[in-house]
Amino acid sequence: MKLEVCIDNIESAITAEKAGADRLELCGCLSVGGVTPPYSLIKSAVNLVKIPCYVIIRPRAGDFLFSVNEVQMMLDDIQIAKELGAKGIVIGALTEEAKINLTVCEKLIQAADGIGITFHRAFDLCKDPFESLEQVISLGCERVLTSGQKVTALQGKTLLKQLVEQASDRIQIMAGAGISPENVQDLINRTNVQELHLSGKSYRLSAMKLESDAVMGNNAEDDQKIWITDFNKIQAVRKELDKKRK
Repeated sequence: MKLEVCIDNIESAITAEKAGADRLELCGCLSVGGVTPPYSLIKSAVNLVKIPCYVIIRPRAGDFLFSVNEVQMMLDDIQIAKELGAKGIVIGALTEEAKINLTVCEKLIQAADGIGITFHRAFDLCKDPFESLEQVISLGCERVLTSGQKVTALQGKTLLKQLVEQASDRIQIMAGAGISPENVQDLINRTNVQELHLSGKSYRLSAMKLESDAVMGNNAEDDQKIWITDFNKIQAVRKELDKKRK
């Protein structure tokens, strides 16, 4: 059982590794589902942690229907990720009919040129998950991240189990969304998924002593919160996975 942690700052990358993560997904703006992270985060993470770093290639938040210009941006970002030493990328592109855009995905994979490929939760918006799984397999992806097309992976347990059976070891099914120490054993037992993905997010309060009335975002309270990976949450999930090994 592999444990992947998605992070969007260098503090969380270091914390996740110490807590027992097997792999990192490097993102920007996890609050909107993750977009391509900055150059500096990729460089720092690759240099500071020893576990594999995969970089999400997503030029913006919102849907997964990308323009010609956005696809070029994605190709450029893949080149940067490779040059910085990322072990893999995380991709996904769909058509207007909510099918996998094979043409775009093939371009992205060709640009990756041998590094690992994860197909991300764009999969959860696909009209036909069973057809889509065969297409992801045909693309040569290592794994697909999915919640079973539900809000949480536990709610999507029925489809997750079906996908694991259909995959038949041709690709890894990685469950994500709502994973916690309390539900991880139940989820694995019900689905037989091979990998898990979570952020384990929490926050710490800023150490700054502020007296200004200025607000940086939509909510003044958020200006005092730094969202980070919670060591205890990741470690607790790691311990649950280690129990399965025994």
